[in-house]
Amino acid sequence: MFSSLRSRLWLSYALIIAAALSVVAVVLLLYLIRNPGIYRQTLDRLKTAEGLVLSRPAEVLNLKNTTALERAAENFNVRILVFGKDESVRYDSAPTEAALPFPRKTLLPRDSEAVRDATGKFWLYAMNPLPNGDTLVVAAPRPRVSILNIFTDELLMPILGGGAISLLLSLVLAFVIAGGVADPLQEVIVAARDFPSDGVKPVEPRGPHEVQELTRAFNGMMKRVQSSQRSQRDFVANVSHELKTPLTSIQGFAQAILDGTADTPKARQQAAEVIYTESGRMHRMVLDLLDLARLEAGTAVMQRVPLDLRALLNVTVEKFTPQANRASVTLRVDAPPDLPTLIGDGDRLAQVLTNLVDNALKFTPPGGEVTLRAGAARGEMRIEVEDTGKGIPPDALERVFDRFYQADPSRPGGEKHGAGLGLSIAHEIVQTHGGRIGVRSEVGRGTTFTVTLPLSSEAATTLIRRKK
Repeated sequence: MFSSLRSRLWLSYALIIAAALSVVAVVLLLYLIRNPGIYRQTLDRLKTAEGLVLSRPAEVLNLKNTTALERAAENFNVRILVFGKDESVRYDSAPTEAALPFPRKTLLPRDSEAVRDATGKFWLYAMNPLPNGDTLVVAAPRPRVSILNIFTDELLMPILGGGAISLLLSLVLAFVIAGGVADPLQEVIVAARDFPSDGVKPVEPRGPHEVQELTRAFNGMMKRVQSSQRSQRDFVANVSHELKTPLTSIQGFAQAILDGTADTPKARQQAAEVIYTESGRMHRMVLDLLDLARLEAGTAVMQRVPLDLRALLNVTVEKFTPQANRASVTLRVDAPPDLPTLIGDGDRLAQVLTNLVDNALKFTPPGGEVTLRAGAARGEMRIEVEDTGKGIPPDALERVFDRFYQADPSRPGGEKHGAGLGLSIAHEIVQTHGGRIGVRSEVGRGTTFTVTLPLSSEAATTLIRRKK
């Protein structure tokens, strides 16, 4: 019956209110037992008798004629005592009763004072010092009060009435509060059940702070999963698209050889070259995909050795100088000679620079310039590859590191430029080294890719170990 969170919260609140009402009832009962109305009547009678006796101080002081004291004790049904300075009894209106000791004040203030006689019987009393140093005590037996009578006569109906109203209001309030906690959680449960349907929308955070945090965490998880699903769908579609063209070429030219359409040595040579070229293209793409998968999984082997970054930049420039000359593009290095030593994998960082420079040269028109810059600051090495090409549109900047993404898929000779995996691989390599890679671009003025790597060997080592 109480298996749901709403019902359990409701029951918890109801039990708390019931316990609070019970505590209040017990406290009131104890108060009435300690100081009920009949006690107050007795105390009032004691105070009245005490006032009457004190109005005739002469009779109290000499104690030779105690008629007035005896009459007052009889009229008010009290016991009058006078204690001397030595706390001995000088006068007692009821000498046949058990002896009463000299009353002592308690540390805690109380509404009624009581003293126990020699037989253990309790007496309520009022005491007042006299001018001669004696003490007047007016006492009366403490009334016997039935707890059941107190409860039924003075407490039962108010407690039942107030308790019923309080419990009803508390149940309504508990239901509202439980709903405020359970309803947002129920929305999260419904969204989780419907997920991964494309129609599932983020749940609006509401309710207590912890429930809102849970809802935001769920929305973030849902967004990441949906993004991952879209990425997987795009990946499958892109791989299929990239493999379709070379496979079609290979199949067509192989069929030409088999059915005799390529019936001359030259035709067969041309068919074999196309098959070899397209199969090599597929092989490179498969290797890139495997490399990217190992990097993302953290299983790629990374060397951690001291590197001369300026030398690595110069080697990269030398490698691309013939391509730059053919494209009539100036390729240069702008780096100080005293760069600090960088800890990392030289081959992998060379792969990053190769991908960035290759892209820069492809999109820089004749007469343009590609510059490799490097510098160190605040414990980091900053590497920039800047070109004066046509730039990247703003809507494409955030996707340049996605797999298979090409900002300009319709560019001439697109089949020569790879499958769009170079920047994705570069991004993973930089991250594996504990660094970050970014891009800024302005259409018509050029693009700059920035790689930032930590100079501390501990930072790179920690991340590489974590990713393995």
